[in-house]
Amino acid sequence: MPKNLEITVGQLASRSGVAVSTLHFYESKGLIRSRRTAGNQRRFTRDTLRRIAFIRVSQRVGIPLKTIQDALSALPDERTPTREDWARLSEAWRSELDDRIKQLQRLRDGLTECIGCGCLSLDRCALANPDDVAAVRGPGSRLMVVPRRDCAPGCEDPAVGA
Repeated sequence: MPKNLEITVGQLASRSGVAVSTLHFYESKGLIRSRRTAGNQRRFTRDTLRRIAFIRVSQRVGIPLKTIQDALSALPDERTPTREDWARLSEAWRSELDDRIKQLQRLRDGLTECIGCGCLSLDRCALANPDDVAAVRGPGSRLMVVPRRDCAPGCEDPAVGA
């Protein structure tokens, strides 16, 4: 690869607006690739900039990194996505995003009701205690269990939340 078609990790970070540590993370997850020079320095092809833009836009609309990784690895020769690739992928992701929007709207509506009640520990809190399932455990807050500092993970302090 001619040197003028490659950029360093610092140049890639500067031009993409993404931290070097994030670029290393993306590389470790197989989202971007580099080659190593004889001095073990990373060199990226310039089309990596478009690949990073694709990753960032996908993340911005709420697509999980694993889904992005799967989409990129499904491209022929794991090439940089084209406009047509984006159109196809974004259409496929639309229903997933619509479902998430509906779920967030339900959460928002439940949160509004909960804030309206003024107390997260009321017996019928739609978020913290749906259908009053905690009532069988007796009076008081039963929903928050805090691990004790002096016991193994999973150990609970019976005094908290009782």
